[in-house]
Amino acid sequence: MPTIREWSAMGKIHSIVSWDEAVMHTETRPVTDFGSELQQLAANMFATMNAADGVGLAGPQIAVDLAIFVYNCPDEHDRFQYGVLCNPIIELPAGADRNFDASLEGCLSWPGAYQLLSRPDRAICRAQDEQGNPVVVHGTGLLARCLQHETDHLNGTVFADRLSNRSRRKLNAERESKRHLYPADWPIHPKGREANE
Repeated sequence: MPTIREWSAMGKIHSIVSWDEAVMHTETRPVTDFGSELQQLAANMFATMNAADGVGLAGPQIAVDLAIFVYNCPDEHDRFQYGVLCNPIIELPAGADRNFDASLEGCLSWPGAYQLLSRPDRAICRAQDEQGNPVVVHGTGLLARCLQHETDHLNGTVFADRLSNRSRRKLNAERESKRHLYPADWPIHPKGREANE
């Protein structure tokens, strides 16, 4: 597998789709062709994610309705893991094994806004890599949250769908106050700066 640097060097940065777009609320199609076009898509997604300083990016976020996401994210021990996951199935602990972590969560498709969201602190993701090989990722810490967040995107769910009405209003107000920092083709064009910076 290429390194993160190699993935990004092979890719082209795309603009990131906003939650306002229909593709962000529609279930994706399964990946069935693991050829060169998929490899290029994965490279483009890595390049875009890195340009936006993200830890994960799903196909719909660059207007591709395929069940694929890329990630480069630390686990609970601050060890970064990265990869390409196609057709993921998420497994979450149940019963006494299920512990929740309430942390701030944000999204590259609603940039600049964060809200507390409780999610299980562990997750297992069973998927296929960019070659179609089976892969299993055990997520802890931020990686567990990332796996859940990105899999949600592939099912047409944004994290605001998991918030209370009050938290969603606060999230949207924060997003609106930061909207001027993010050009329509962000991160092709970099984020702007506050006037007082």
